[in-house]
This record gives sequence, C-alpha cells and structure tokens, in this order.
Amino acid sequence: MARIAFFDVDKCILGVNTATLWVKREYRAGNITRTQAMRASFWVGLYHLGYVRMEHVLEDAVKNLKGLNERDVIDRTLAFYREEVVQTVKPKAMAAIAEHKARGDLIFLLTSSSTYLSAPLGDTLKIDGFLANRFEVEDGHFTGRAVLPFCYGPGKVAHAEVIADKLRIPLKECVFYTDSYSDLPMLEAVGEPIAVDPDRRLLRHAMKRGWRIERWHEPASTTKLLPPSSG
Repeated sequence: MARIAFFDVDKCILGVNTATLWVKREYRAGNITRTQAMRASFWVGLYHLGYVRMEHVLEDAVKNLKGLNERDVIDRTLAFYREEVVQTVKPKAMAAIAEHKARGDLIFLLTSSSTYLSAPLGDTLKIDGFLANRFEVEDGHFTGRAVLPFCYGPGKVAHAEVIADKLRIPLKECVFYTDSYSDLPMLEAVGEPIAVDPDRRLLRHAMKRGWRIERWHEPASTTKLLPPSSG
C-alpha cells in the first residue's frame, strides 16, 4: 500500500535556510530597506532564542508584502531559486526521494517556506505536490495577510491531514523527514518519524524516543541539479 513521504525543506532537503538567504538577497537588490532587513533578522533571532513564536515572525514577514505585485515576487523568487537554492539540494535527499518513488510512495514537501519557492523545488524533484505557506492576493497584489493556518508546528499537521484524508491514507502510515524540533507535532503524528541532520533539541528527543536519525549533510555523489525551465 502506498504511503505519503513528507519532507521538510530548509536544512533537510536543502543545505541552507532559505529565509535568511532571501532577506540578504532582497536587501542587496534594494527591494527591502535596511530597517526591514534588520527587523527580519531581529525576529528570527528572537525565535531561535525562544523569546517569540514563529507565527509572529511569519505574520511580520507577510505584512511586508502588502501592496506588492504577486507576479514580481514570483519572478524574483524563481531567480532566487535558480541562482542560490537549487544547487544546495542534498544528494542524500534525492536518494531518499528516489527510494520512496521506487516503493510507489507519494512525495510531498511540507514546509514553512512559501508556495512560490516550493513550486520550482517540486518541479526539480519531480514529486507529487507540496504543502507550504500561502498569502492572500487581491487583484494581483498581496493584502499583507496569510492564508491560515500557517504551515508551521501544529499547522503542518493540519495541512498534512487535509491531503492524507483526500488520498485516504492515515498519517500513521506515513513518514516525515525533518531537521527541526519545531516539527515535533508532525513527527508524533506519523508512523515513521525521521530526524535528518537534527538540531540539538530534536537530536536529544529522537535518541530518547528511538527514532531514526540520518545524516545527509555529507555529499553522497556529485549529482548536479538543473533548475526547471521557464517554459
């Protein structure tokens, strides 16, 4: 029987944190001000120190999109993906995805990244779909509001349950790969939780629970990925 293999993106499939790279790129390009860049870094720093919830970080980031043209953001994100992201896909992630495909499993990204970044990554990986954060758009422009729930923490479980119910596959028969302790609700919801290059808290928890731990940060091959065509 086919399962769903869910994969986190940043620091799991990819070797980088795309949010940090995006803020730096947007600042260099003049698309955000120094104040906005510093504010974004401040929020992320507070989150990593445990002083603020990621939902607040995401809400602040979405507010900065208000009034922007969606098409422009799509184009900028695709250029970002091709120039800075696609080459960071871990070869061992590709191998794991290929193994699940060979078994007949369905592959879905489950990420706090945006749909705009998830779409080209999904095309590159040739997977079945992605579950990611979405933003409200009216008349081609962002409203500054997100489509809730956020695809983060317990919200990831909510998003995964929708697709699992649609496909009539219980989450307890699914697998989830992630590096982050923040994904604990989803790890506990699936039948096969897998910690990939886990952060310290997740490593300790995974060892205590006897979960599988994998190391993907060491290249398994010299495989090079090509970005999806613009056509």
